[in-house]
Amino acid sequence: MLEEKSFFKQQRVGKNGIPFQILKFRSMHQEAEFEKKQLVSENESNGPAFKMKNDPRITRIGKLLRKYSLDELPQLINVWKGEMSLIGPRPPLPSEVALYTNYHWRRMDVLPGMTGLWQVSGRSDLAFDQWVDLDIYYIERWSIGLEMKIIFKTIPAVVKGTGAY
Repeated sequence: MLEEKSFFKQQRVGKNGIPFQILKFRSMHQEAEFEKKQLVSENESNGPAFKMKNDPRITRIGKLLRKYSLDELPQLINVWKGEMSLIGPRPPLPSEVALYTNYHWRRMDVLPGMTGLWQVSGRSDLAFDQWVDLDIYYIERWSIGLEMKIIFKTIPAVVKGTGAY
């Protein structure tokens, strides 16, 4: 059986700003949350999200888990609990939401998802404003066809591992 330290719980913000605990396989060492404060100047994202291609907090196995999005699999429990959907905007951190504009807040109109339009359109290689635009495009133009397109694009995006960090 997997040990408790194999999992990572973190508060995220869901639909309508409601907080919940996201579940992931641990991909960073235990002190990673504290060390993030020292790495803020290394942020490679241009918005409220924190992204680093070569984040020193990520473990060797964590790099593999992240590249192929395996660290996200425990979020199926969040989906089962009704806190997330399979498809939708990724759930942000409260610290990110605190910096949101009214336009960014539109991402919060739907349940967050395990995959979404920006994940299959470039993942972390996209700028924050591109994430938001793609999320809002998804929300405003939702259809079964768009859902299917995202599902079918998720598989090659995960297999290639491009833009995952």
